[in-house]
Amino acid sequence: MTFVVAVLALLASSGTTQASAAPAPAVSATPLAQLPRVAIETSAGRIVVEVETGKAPISAANFLRYVDGRKLDGTSFYRDVKVQEGFGFVQFGSDGAPARTLPPIKHEPTTVTGLRHLSGTLSTARLAPGTARGEFTISVGDQPSFDADPARPGDNLGYAAFGRVVEGMDVVMKIFDAPVSPTATLRGAFKGAVPVAPVRIVTARRVKP
Repeated sequence: MTFVVAVLALLASSGTTQASAAPAPAVSATPLAQLPRVAIETSAGRIVVEVETGKAPISAANFLRYVDGRKLDGTSFYRDVKVQEGFGFVQFGSDGAPARTLPPIKHEPTTVTGLRHLSGTLSTARLAPGTARGEFTISVGDQPSFDADPARPGDNLGYAAFGRVVEGMDVVMKIFDAPVSPTATLRGAFKGAVPVAPVRIVTARRVKP
């Protein structure tokens, strides 16, 4: 009898072995929570955005409050900044209407969230940090100048990115490419960026991912 057989026989006789090793217990992986999505139904088509509630909780929650309160229904894409072909951004939101506008929120710079203003990024427009309310932009082309940059002088905190377009970027481009008036303004601002025929937002609603 070989040494291995002898050892096995000894252990078997003492009742300290099993015929085979017991299978390892199955580990059930807990799926990561899916990020909320919002369908923006416009007069030009449907845009679906995914909202980064984990990385940018303040800005994301603010946008969802506008959605859940139906404060974006009936608004429009009122600003269309064309820096060059295929590069710029479109802007939509409450446009300062008192009945549609919620209190300002704390600013979340990209240096904190880790997000970047890539093409299709949804972001909160602002004046001074901490003044953002219900004005939102969608980047057309990568916009690193919207990211926070501590190396720049002055106000270097950028915009607050909090989501991205996951469906309907062709609709965004349709809005972006539409004609703008060379002279029209909104309350004296945005000259050269006001659409001739603003695209209307019919509804903005949460949808299942």
